[in-house]
Amino acid sequence: MLGRGVVPAETPILRADDLGALRGDGIFETMHVRAGRPWLATEHLARMTRSAARLELPLPPSAALVELLETALAGWDPAVEASVRLVCTRGPENGGPATVYATVSPVQESTRQARREGVAVVTASLGIAVAARRTAPWLLAGAKTVSYAVNMASLRWAGARGADDVLWLSSEGYALEAPTASLVWLAGGTLWTVPPEGTGILAGITPRWPFHHPGALGFGPGVRLVRPAELSDADGVWLVSSVRGVAEVRSIDGVARPPAGATKLLLDLLGY
Repeated sequence: MLGRGVVPAETPILRADDLGALRGDGIFETMHVRAGRPWLATEHLARMTRSAARLELPLPPSAALVELLETALAGWDPAVEASVRLVCTRGPENGGPATVYATVSPVQESTRQARREGVAVVTASLGIAVAARRTAPWLLAGAKTVSYAVNMASLRWAGARGADDVLWLSSEGYALEAPTASLVWLAGGTLWTVPPEGTGILAGITPRWPFHHPGALGFGPGVRLVRPAELSDADGVWLVSSVRGVAEVRSIDGVARPPAGATKLLLDLLGY
């Protein structure tokens, strides 16, 4: 919690009645740690502020959160690639201050392997229409909450089918996002992603980096809806997230895709 200082990972820090644990009532951000520093921290903290507003959740000032990140990373070996997770829950069930803490952990080998070798993806319906979250604020469109039970269940379901990840679809069959990553694809000389506005998906921080530096890749940026059938003909398809970085989609629903020449360009631009 804020003000407690650094404690070992096995030290309990949550009360038994914390609403983050009881009801998933909280938000978080995960940042890639490079040379001991959180990458794109300003952008992640801005998204955390937006998530807090959606949940009407009290969040400490950004300066306090930056200080917490610095405290968490102060003793970390800068030579070790890592991730830092910043969490804020509503706190005790019967009222009280929000619970805020950060955790630091090394990047797993399986994550680096996904960068090198890509991932096999299966599609799964979320059961909601593309526009369903526009007029339903209780669906928390665009908020990054700690309520990840559906996300984890989706990944277990994919694993049972021999796949590495899931591409969620709307009820109309449009591709939206993965449980822990954004969808990016290359087609017609344009690097595309799904628009967060109007769809309610999470606005990815890392995937936006290439869109702010289009000249470095030689591709123009674009946002639009896409169906899985179109992705089969794309020049490249990737799942992009903060810690894993760029994972090339090597197959969709068991149908193999040819290697994408732009994967190394994306990895280099993003610094993974």
